[in-house]
Amino acid sequence: MTDRISTPARSQIMTSIRSKDTKPEMRVRLLLYGLGHRYRLHVKSLPGCPDIVFRSRRKALFVHGCFWHQHKGCHDAHLPKSRLSYWGPKLRCNVERDRRNAQLLRDAGWATLTVWACELADEKALASRLKKFLK
Repeated sequence: MTDRISTPARSQIMTSIRSKDTKPEMRVRLLLYGLGHRYRLHVKSLPGCPDIVFRSRRKALFVHGCFWHQHKGCHDAHLPKSRLSYWGPKLRCNVERDRRNAQLLRDAGWATLTVWACELADEKALASRLKKFLK
């Protein structure tokens, strides 16, 4: 017996994976709002379309899932055991794209911060990190 998913079923699953308004992103936004900060969302005119933007401060925030963006040292950043020929290059491209976009933002005079999904477990530490970044 095989565990293979049909192409249409796989396509439906992948289509349902969000890139905006994810649970981690919503939690970070709620935390920032509670700290009294106002922001813009998904500014397409900036490299990488940052999740949260503070224009007046020239600061951009990315909220990344540990698996999709391969957070180093995180247990969620593992490679799948099957279809390595697909997942390996896919995830490496995500990491390289993130690196490139952050560099383009820095070159344009923006400060960037990446918040990883696993960091949401300690909201107090995350709030402290966000406050420091936004000063």
